[in-house]
Amino acid sequence: MEFLTLLLIAIGLSFDSFAVSISCGLVVRNIRFNNAFRMAFIFAVVQGMCFFAGCLLGQSLRGLISSYDHWVAFALLFIIGGKMIYESIFAKNNGKDCRKYNPLKLSSTFLIAIATSIDAIIIGLGIALIDISLHQLSIAVCVIAFVTGFAAMLGLLIGKKTGRHIGGKAEIIGGVVLIGIGAKILIEHIST
Repeated sequence: MEFLTLLLIAIGLSFDSFAVSISCGLVVRNIRFNNAFRMAFIFAVVQGMCFFAGCLLGQSLRGLISSYDHWVAFALLFIIGGKMIYESIFAKNNGKDCRKYNPLKLSSTFLIAIATSIDAIIIGLGIALIDISLHQLSIAVCVIAFVTGFAAMLGLLIGKKTGRHIGGKAEIIGGVVLIGIGAKILIEHIST
């Protein structure tokens, strides 16, 4: 596999993580570097491991996974986004200081990372169809993880900077973005 092809695959896989990171940056405007790095690191590791797992699963499971992967991603992103919107509206309308959605919570970060990495399993299954050596596979996993981590850090920074201008609507916008990403994944898979 050529490096340019691998880089393009990595960039394509990182788009969902980038968009989700923007919405997370909108929600948590006072995010610190160590929290952002941890989130980006988790996104990177999960994306790389999903790609690796997809390669290992091989062609035999491709039909089974591809038939419902988009529904899993949509459901996870819809639940997380819906919860963000609900909690934002609930806190505003009832005047209570209810606990807002926090994407920095470890369980939330892992759910988001898994939801945005399901496509990496399918790409890995596709890569398993070509003759790829273990050395090439390890390079591919590292490149995909690095690009995803970089995209997530960049997305968090953009969301953080933009969130200052959006104010209290950030959590609603973040929830809508997550649901939109889930819908995009679902529509792309249904229409193909």
